[in-house]
Amino acid sequence: MNSSETLPAASRQLMTELQSAGLRLEDPGAGVASRRGGAGPSDHKAVIVDGVTIMVPVHTSTAWHSPFVAGPANASGTSALLRGTIPIANISFPKAPRFYGMQTLDGVPYSHIATLHSADVLATTVLQTCIRYESRRKTCKFCAIGQSLAAGRTIARKTPEQLAEVARAAVLLDGVKHMVLTTGTPPGSDRGAQILCESAFAIKAAVDLPIQAQCEPPDDDRWFARMKASGVDTLGMHLEVVTPALRERIMPGKSSVPLSRYMEAFKAAVAVFGRGQVSTYILAGLGDTAEAILAISRELIELGVYPFVVPFVPISGTPLEDHPAPTPEFMKSVLQPLGAMLSAANLRSSEIKAGCGKCGACSSLSSYEV
Repeated sequence: MNSSETLPAASRQLMTELQSAGLRLEDPGAGVASRRGGAGPSDHKAVIVDGVTIMVPVHTSTAWHSPFVAGPANASGTSALLRGTIPIANISFPKAPRFYGMQTLDGVPYSHIATLHSADVLATTVLQTCIRYESRRKTCKFCAIGQSLAAGRTIARKTPEQLAEVARAAVLLDGVKHMVLTTGTPPGSDRGAQILCESAFAIKAAVDLPIQAQCEPPDDDRWFARMKASGVDTLGMHLEVVTPALRERIMPGKSSVPLSRYMEAFKAAVAVFGRGQVSTYILAGLGDTAEAILAISRELIELGVYPFVVPFVPISGTPLEDHPAPTPEFMKSVLQPLGAMLSAANLRSSEIKAGCGKCGACSSLSSYEV
């Protein structure tokens, strides 16, 4: 979404509103299939607005009552975007990738191993189980990592060989530009770093594709150098919520890793991956104030970490499915000053080698980097 840096203000405002309000579809089958449940951003569909691909909620309770409606596509694949009954823009949807039509020799569909995110990003959850998710007392209340597995849309553990095979096909057939490897947190002090190392090593042996790995901070900072040596180009360690009391309430298991450990790990990781190549995901709209998000973002930027702030999307089937999405006004109150802070620090999404911040489709943040 880096081209959004040159977007007119009206398009930037429209993207911010769409990601808060969601979108109703008259033709649900248009373009890449929307994604229900799973780890990471979910219940979204990729939408192209003014040449920029963004992820817009379509399966949430907010989206079902959205003022925005996408009409049926015409012969060229373009749909009219309506606010109520008034056409306000033309939008389109990325085409379904060709690699989705393939499967492994043992019959696993490629789409169960990795999925297309936005227009040119390959994403996968290497381990589709999590020690946090397995306990109702410890689960992150916004997470749906077990849903896609229960629905039979994925497999519990993707092998390095499977990931390498699918990554190579996605690059050759669909021009994928970078890849995100995330994981549920397994038992053990490495927090998933080991399986991410094994996966990245196999992928890089098969295809030259920039990779972001995402996990909780491992207990031993030496894992950062191991991940880098295995082929990981950028690292994501996601805070999601930044106020300590709120973290304990919404993420009772994950909050056992305190903010102080995250900050130590960020500093150690930047020393390995470089300034701007370490990022964190912050979910705006869960109760953190704009001031709290901006305060910790300022600290992160000083460390060389890119704070990727996205609007919270309530996912069906989770304890927070009825939690309201943040308003466009709240998102602007965060993204506008944050974009200015990033620009002043010369920390830009376009310079990230791989991952969520580079893709930028889940937030209009990059359009505020001016």
